[in-house]
Amino acid sequence: MMGQTKYVMSGGLAFDEEKDMKKLEQLAREGWIFDRFAFMGYRLRKAEAKDIQYSLDYRKDADLDYFAYFKEAGWKHEGTAENYIHIFSAPPGTAPIYTDSDSLVEKYSSEKSRMGKGALIMLVATLSIMAALWVISYFSLFSHIEGTVNAIMSILFIFSLIGLVFTFMPYLGYVYKLNKLK
Repeated sequence: MMGQTKYVMSGGLAFDEEKDMKKLEQLAREGWIFDRFAFMGYRLRKAEAKDIQYSLDYRKDADLDYFAYFKEAGWKHEGTAENYIHIFSAPPGTAPIYTDSDSLVEKYSSEKSRMGKGALIMLVATLSIMAALWVISYFSLFSHIEGTVNAIMSILFIFSLIGLVFTFMPYLGYVYKLNKLK
C-alpha cells in the first residue's frame, strides 16, 4: 500500500524526546498514527486523524504488571524498541506518566547510567584499536600483510568511533536533562 506509511526521523531521545512526542501528536491530528519504532525514528500509518498524546518510558524486560499500571492510568501501549523503550498514547488531558521532577530524575538517571557504561566501553575499544594500530605500524608487525591488517583495523576503528558517538552524545543529553531538572 504505497502512501499508507510514512517514516519520521527522531531528533534523538536523549535530546528531543519531548519534541518527538509533540511531532507525533501533531502528525496524529493530521491522520498519521504511530505504527512502530524504525531505525533512528518512527514508522507511521495513515489512519483517521486522532487527538492523542504520546509519552515514552524506559524499562528493561517490562512485565505485565508494568503495562497494567500504565493501562490503569489511561495510557495505551503502542510499541517497544530494543526491549526497553516503550511508547504509550492517551487522550488529551490524561495525567502524564511522570508528574514530578523526582520521577523524571529517576527515569533519566537510569538512561544516563546505561549510556555512560556504553560510552565507556566504546571509548576503551576505540583507544585500544588506536593503540593496536600504532603498535602495528611502529613496530612494523605483520609487514607481509600490512595493508590488509591496516584495512581491517581501520574498519574496526570506524565502527568503534561510530559506537562511541552514538553512546557518548546521548549520555551528554541525559546529563544536560538531569542538570536542568535539578
